[in-house]
Amino acid sequence: MMDETEFWEIVDSTREAAEGDPEDQAELVIDRLLEYDPDSVLDFARHFEARYNRAYRWDVWGAAWILLDGASDDAFDYFRCWLIGQGREVFEGAVHDPDSLADLLDDFDDEIDGDGEELGYAADEAYERMTGTVAPDLGIAPAPPEPEGTSLDFEDDRVLAERYPKLWERFAAR
Repeated sequence: MMDETEFWEIVDSTREAAEGDPEDQAELVIDRLLEYDPDSVLDFARHFEARYNRAYRWDVWGAAWILLDGASDDAFDYFRCWLIGQGREVFEGAVHDPDSLADLLDDFDDEIDGDGEELGYAADEAYERMTGTVAPDLGIAPAPPEPEGTSLDFEDDRVLAERYPKLWERFAAR
């Protein structure tokens, strides 16, 4: 059984070893998960999915919009995976107050950062390599059809600058 502390330890150690490259981090997560048993890999997947769903919020999407200079549905999905990959402090800070990402991120390169698509598949990939079968349903309720919270007009710079003053100042004027 993998607990939350062990989940975050894997995320943190692989992020550090990958030196910020999300694709390298995904490969390192797979390698680490292959050291565990299949049930622990599924536990990791459940922890990941629960956080992925928890970040399905309009205010987090607004932060992604600023950081990525626009964020489609898919881009926001990959951003949430990347956000988990940044570790517990950054993830929790972003979910609690997305504007705090301006303080929590040392740097942000929208060519590399913000796209954690591969990280989102790491546990499934590890499970499949380990067992030769597709991972079973995790038994987690899917995210709601609409993000949590109040929707924002992402096309209105004034709204974004007001809602995310620190992110706007630091990242929107790139």
